[in-house]
Amino acid sequence: MSDPSASLVSTPRPEQPSETGAPTAAGPPESARQQQPRGLLGDAWRDLRRKPLFWISATLILVFVLMAAFPWLFTSGDPVNGDLAHSRVEPSASAWFGYDVQGRDVYARTIYGARASILVALLSTIGTLLIGGAMGMVAGYRGGWVDSLLSRIADVFFGLPFMLGAIVILTTFNGSGTDNSESQIMGLVIVSLVVLLWPVVMRLMRSSVLATKEADYILAARALGAGTGRIVLKHLLPNCVAPLLVYGTIMIGSFIGAEATLSFLGIGLKTPVVSWGIMISEAQNYIRVSPYLLLFPAAFLVTAVLSFVMLGETVREALDPKLR
Repeated sequence: MSDPSASLVSTPRPEQPSETGAPTAAGPPESARQQQPRGLLGDAWRDLRRKPLFWISATLILVFVLMAAFPWLFTSGDPVNGDLAHSRVEPSASAWFGYDVQGRDVYARTIYGARASILVALLSTIGTLLIGGAMGMVAGYRGGWVDSLLSRIADVFFGLPFMLGAIVILTTFNGSGTDNSESQIMGLVIVSLVVLLWPVVMRLMRSSVLATKEADYILAARALGAGTGRIVLKHLLPNCVAPLLVYGTIMIGSFIGAEATLSFLGIGLKTPVVSWGIMISEAQNYIRVSPYLLLFPAAFLVTAVLSFVMLGETVREALDPKLR
């Protein structure tokens, strides 16, 4: 009996030339052979370059970062000292944003206020990602009683309302009777944000590790004798860090808003620190008579938060193949 698969395969005769005269086994064109396959980050960057929203948000973030790092490039005014003769003078050509109650330049204070707000948000995000990511990696990879213990600890912090926990921490260590320096005040706000919000990152990293640790390449590395450190650093971490980067970008915007909220309530950053939240808090009693005192710092605050949130959303869409 003949092989039935033989009739399904047609082998061209060697002496039969192609229509163009080229050999039959010419292979793919040279351009196709030279094109290298792109990885996940390469595909994400190729997709991001086509999104106008990415360039808009990235440009705004770059401007805010320059304002925080080099505020003297944007203004030569004094954000701390003022002249009472200029108290609540409205915006003009000499003072674009006007003067506040103490005669300080609102434009200079708005520019310098970006430093404290962005610095607190950036350091809080880094601390949250490091602590929550490390605990999530340990819990997801080890499993068993280690996973149960770390998950229950995270549940305890999840049960604490953010605002209530921040009020307790900051009123205890940064109350009205304390005499903390500028760096100490910023450090206390950063610690309160990290302590209360690390469980979110821990759960995100844990779920990523649980979905990745049983992959074929992880099992192959373990079968070849790779140790725990090599598996975690070379295989798990590169494949689980993408969701954390996306969430961290969005978290920076959230932390900017959280810092402003705490400063507005009088338990976050305090004078002599200059921040958008402090400026909004000082302007709340003059909204009717001098609305510009609230308008300009609030506009910068909203723009900064939206920029980081929009950047995080575009990066998430680029890294998620289902959303392309």
